[in-house]
Amino acid sequence: MPIPERKQSKERRQHLLRCSLQLFIDKGYFNTTIRDIIAASGVGTGTFYNYFVDKEDVLKALLEEFAEQIIAGISQYYMEEEDLYERFVETKRITMEIFARNQELSELYSRVAGASEPIDQCLKAFEDKLIGFYSRNIEYGIQQGRFRNVPVTPVAHSILATEKFLLYKWVVLKDISREEMVAMVVSFHQTLAWGLLADQ
Repeated sequence: MPIPERKQSKERRQHLLRCSLQLFIDKGYFNTTIRDIIAASGVGTGTFYNYFVDKEDVLKALLEEFAEQIIAGISQYYMEEEDLYERFVETKRITMEIFARNQELSELYSRVAGASEPIDQCLKAFEDKLIGFYSRNIEYGIQQGRFRNVPVTPVAHSILATEKFLLYKWVVLKDISREEMVAMVVSFHQTLAWGLLADQ
């Protein structure tokens, strides 16, 4: 069992995460061993296990921090923009720009689905945070009378599905540029938001 987080060195933990992410990208998540992470990070075996239970625990930490980074970026914009249409569209631009700035994490996120039940649970937790945030945004718009009273859950899932598909086309298939990815997501949400507006 890892030692309590309050007793851990944040710098050492981040160093382990950075080394792990680089290995996951260079060798592939499935080909990377804990021994590889220990060697690349220069820490002892005991030190690794003070921070993480196993390789999947490292992946979970990377995805959780990535989700928090995205939500923090969106939350900051929420405090600055009052227009619900602009919020709806621009928060998606912010989301995709954060994905674009973190290409390695985006690639890891796009490649590890279906590997194992624990990994899928990590991804589900990551995506549930995003879907929850998207749902609250739409629900708020409905409560304010700005958006139509639509079923929120399928809309929120469709938003994530569109983002994941275009992210995959950029970072895995390399079929579109990062600029095209962001532009396509924004265009989709402009159209979707226009359809949600109650006064149209």
